[in-house]
Amino acid sequence: MTDQRRIATNGIHLNIAEAGEGPLVLLLHGFPESWYSWRHQLEPLASAGYHVVAPDMRGYGKSDKPSETSQYNQVEVIRDVVGLIPALGYEAAVVIGHDWGAPTAWGAAQDFPDKVSAVGALSVPFSPRTEEPPLARMQALFRDRFFYQLYFQTPGVAEAELEKDISVSLRKFLYWASGNVAGPLAPQKSPQSDLLSDLIDPDEFPRWLSDQDLAFYVREFSRDGFRGPLSYYRNHDLTWELTSQRSNIVRQPAMFAAGEKDPVIMLGAQALENMPRHVTDLRINEMIPGIGHWTQQEAPEDVTRIILRFLGLLS
Repeated sequence: MTDQRRIATNGIHLNIAEAGEGPLVLLLHGFPESWYSWRHQLEPLASAGYHVVAPDMRGYGKSDKPSETSQYNQVEVIRDVVGLIPALGYEAAVVIGHDWGAPTAWGAAQDFPDKVSAVGALSVPFSPRTEEPPLARMQALFRDRFFYQLYFQTPGVAEAELEKDISVSLRKFLYWASGNVAGPLAPQKSPQSDLLSDLIDPDEFPRWLSDQDLAFYVREFSRDGFRGPLSYYRNHDLTWELTSQRSNIVRQPAMFAAGEKDPVIMLGAQALENMPRHVTDLRINEMIPGIGHWTQQEAPEDVTRIILRFLGLLS
């Protein structure tokens, strides 16, 4: 049975969904989701003998939503996650993240090797810190094309578009990056374009996201909108500045999985190829056929199988 409660960590409170008893496994969601994106994994992992905890990350759901944009940099987000470990009564945890949760998991393993005993990521492979600020790289790479992460930079613009009709916005965005469409993250349209106008709103959503599931997400984002979640993207450069001393190596046992049709993988093919050089104990590196970006929701049984296999390799 999955329970929810709020717990203090790093000066704020996070809402967590949890199930089971045993070694601690933290599951970190991405944009635009919540703890609910792990709904299919909580009970199976708990039944296998783990204490599974999926927080609403800061800015999401029933967790606190700091007012300052700078408070959504990855150093603070990582401290939130690592702070959950002693707050839950543990000395260390396995940390697994999807989408934005993936760089948080990788960074937690790098910054707190005594607290993160093993690390996993879905969709976003490990990337070492770049020599130049991320936004400058993005602007150079996508100077003639629309790129959603650059579109997200100006406060208020993406919020207004996404919050105009949250149900339609989520349907379009989730469908766009799924294996049903797998649209490019940098489509051939002007940098001055908006995000949603030319995205498909499907007449019937694929089976992996029911009307009930969509309604849950709509309720979550109707509460406080998208400002907090979008602020993660607005901290690319600040995170880069704050992590100048970080190593480019992950030494803990690690796993990675992604959908073969994930547009993030299409864009990050080089990072995927180079990952074994930087992640020195990569025990699982698996591509799941037929699915896109929403890995644990589009292929729940495969993801649960992969995570349980990885956890079994740690004992």
